[in-house]
Amino acid sequence: MRLRRITMAAMALALAGCAAFGIGDPVSVTVAGVEPISGEGAEARFALKLRVQNPNDTAIDYDGVFAQLDVRGSKLASGVSDQKGSVPRYGERVIVLPMSISLGAVVRQVLGIATGEQLRFDYELRGKLASPGFGDRRFEAKGELQLPATLSGKDR
Repeated sequence: MRLRRITMAAMALALAGCAAFGIGDPVSVTVAGVEPISGEGAEARFALKLRVQNPNDTAIDYDGVFAQLDVRGSKLASGVSDQKGSVPRYGERVIVLPMSISLGAVVRQVLGIATGEQLRFDYELRGKLASPGFGDRRFEAKGELQLPATLSGKDR
């Protein structure tokens, strides 16, 4: 009888702990925009705008963001930020994350464009919203990016 009570108490504590860590439905993250920013040396940089939607009934507090963007099956860019914020319950927030592209990644993508390949690219985005505690929120998204015709030279 005593073992049963201890087991029930442990299960109740475990469930309460999961609620305290914010375990719920996964966040939905999409690329809301891309803007160039200044880089250094042989790297290119841009600001990636992430639209984060929270389908849960509690706000999601974050203390740091990481993302990696893969285009056409290879890593294009990654970025980190120590920004803090909150995504409201049943709400959304746009998070701007500086991203760096290595020279090698730029060359691979430019060669693909120069050889006449398509102006639309499938992308995969992976990352996380770091929690101040133990509740990091990992996310993955897939979609399609459209390269402006002015960048490809195909509008001439």
